[in-house]
Amino acid sequence: MHFAVLTTFIFAASSILAQKSQRAVGPARANLGRLLIGLLFLGVWAYGFGRGHGGPAFSTFFWSGLIGIGLGDLAFFGALPFLGSRLTITINQCVSVPVAIAIEWLWLDTRLTMAQFACIGVILAGIVVALVPTKKDPPKVRVRPIGILLGLAAATGQGIGAVMSRRGFEIATTAGTNLDGLTAAYQRLLGGIVVTVIWFGVLAWLRRHQPKTPAPSPRAHGWVFAHAMAGPVLGMGTFQLALATSPSGLVLPITACAPLAVIPMAYWFEGERPSKRSLAGGALAVVGAVGLLLVR
Repeated sequence: MHFAVLTTFIFAASSILAQKSQRAVGPARANLGRLLIGLLFLGVWAYGFGRGHGGPAFSTFFWSGLIGIGLGDLAFFGALPFLGSRLTITINQCVSVPVAIAIEWLWLDTRLTMAQFACIGVILAGIVVALVPTKKDPPKVRVRPIGILLGLAAATGQGIGAVMSRRGFEIATTAGTNLDGLTAAYQRLLGGIVVTVIWFGVLAWLRRHQPKTPAPSPRAHGWVFAHAMAGPVLGMGTFQLALATSPSGLVLPITACAPLAVIPMAYWFEGERPSKRSLAGGALAVVGAVGLLLVR
């Protein structure tokens, strides 16, 4: 579970870098760029030190990435304009956990204890307290039903993708294959990037008659590189290592705290002062996370 905790902080740093990269080069270019850079570096590792795209579990990891990274991320970014960032993140983090728990129970017969369920509930409650909009602090966009549907689709994709990774490691272990986290991340990314490239191509075709915007500067692409290293490379690698040894129903609640870990980082690096409600929610989630680590 220590890999899940490490993933949480890496994903938090990745969130800050994602905002900077999207401002620098635009959302579509930033998303495709981070995946291509991640694919390059993970590919070097996978073919140099891992199993490349081979192994008995490749198809499972490929589909895990196609559903979780490809379709899930596409739905997540699609929900943002209709829900705003806080509500989208809240739905994604809070719904993906029960989805993963239910699917892993039905598919892999993984059962959690009542104490674990209680700690997971405390974590999700903390996330809701910290992030969900209120009447005093409403979303910055008009909330629409299509946004809710896309948010639920994103959460479902993330939950299914995590469980399929669990199944992939199970297949590899049964076959006597030693699969490292970075190779598993590479195999997942191969599936995810298929959807992203297709979507990027569709957007380019739809915008073919629009005036071309100036190419971003090399410095702007530096943010994309940093985001790629924090997200698809290091973050995805440690995430897979966590799923290799722990049920997705325990890993996802821990990594769901990443938006809360962003709060102190945003204060340190950008001077963004947190609200009392976000601090209270963060403290509640930390209590739940510590409890979840202790009751295993």
